[in-house]
Amino acid sequence: MTAYRTLTAADAVAYARRFAGVSDPGALIAAQEIGDGNLNLVFKILQADGVSRVIVKQALPYVRCVGESWPLTLDRARIEAETLLIHGRYCPQHTVRVIHHDPLQATMVLEDLSDHLIWRNELVKGAWYPDAARQLGEYLAQTLFHTSDFFQPPEEKKSEVARFSNPEMCRITEDLFFTDPYRVHERNAYEPELEAAALRDDRELKLRLAVLKHRFLTKAEALLHGDIHSGSLFVARERLKVIDAEFGYYGPVGFDIGTAVGNLLLNYCGLPGLLPPREAAAGREQRLRDVQEVWQAFSEGFHGLAAEKSRDHTLAEPDYVQLFLREVLQDAIGYCGTELIRRTVGLAHVSDLDGIQDAEMRHACQRRALGKMLILAAPHIADAAALDALIRQHA
Repeated sequence: MTAYRTLTAADAVAYARRFAGVSDPGALIAAQEIGDGNLNLVFKILQADGVSRVIVKQALPYVRCVGESWPLTLDRARIEAETLLIHGRYCPQHTVRVIHHDPLQATMVLEDLSDHLIWRNELVKGAWYPDAARQLGEYLAQTLFHTSDFFQPPEEKKSEVARFSNPEMCRITEDLFFTDPYRVHERNAYEPELEAAALRDDRELKLRLAVLKHRFLTKAEALLHGDIHSGSLFVARERLKVIDAEFGYYGPVGFDIGTAVGNLLLNYCGLPGLLPPREAAAGREQRLRDVQEVWQAFSEGFHGLAAEKSRDHTLAEPDYVQLFLREVLQDAIGYCGTELIRRTVGLAHVSDLDGIQDAEMRHACQRRALGKMLILAAPHIADAAALDALIRQHA
């Protein structure tokens, strides 16, 4: 295959037979489409016994739920594959394995994760995976350190920043995180009970948003996943895998951490409407511990890597590493707040909140998820304990 064309199920099977590297390609006989198909086609490639062997994923040239009026770059498939390959180099245990990728067809063959479950669905059900938060923090530490100025030679990093320029996908993030929820826009979706108009009139909030957006635009600190939420994390007993890195680019380290933590807090906000009171209270306590554990695993991991492997001796100064991590935490808290707001008011909602059947309870949980206080408080938070206290104060 050379020129781009959208794969059918039969095409996906033929593609997998050719590129999946399985010992018996003829055993691959069928394809089952999975996912919502809004940005990509994703097929499980099955054997005769129904067992899935690999995944074939192809980027679509537009957002299907909107139509061709919202075109998307196919280069995002190259960026996704190469982001996953680089992240897999430094954290193979927590990154989905890319078996093959074809930038012309915007297609990848990926390892099958049928023995894993989507973390968001498990959180909504109240299931707890004791290792997941720590493993997520480890993934963030390894991938963000090794693609930062602490480790990458300056010339190499500058070249990589250009190679991973992802303007069209970044523009989506810029609009959905920092612009649309704070103005009247057709992509927003929220129930009148949320009184979201108050977000549009808050000048202090808009000042902090401007700071966060400008940092997103200009701080090329590390190669981000760019869209790391609980729907792009697969979990199993003692295992966690990260998928879907098509928003990858060089940006502020705190963005990946903030979006990841934001999704844990979305679940924290929604649990009273999803589970019986006792289970919901226990789950909320666990989410707060998970938030602490993500940050602890990231910060301790990054600090250890900086001491052991930094190639820039100036940046490796322990006091500077500590200062850097404090700034990362403050950025992360701010981006966490934007994730909460955009998932409540903007285009892409989550089942942690929208899955609540009782309307009154749903509105109450959604109001908790309006992360204005996180955005405003972020510059004043010195450590993760202060973040925990802030969340509990506004619970």
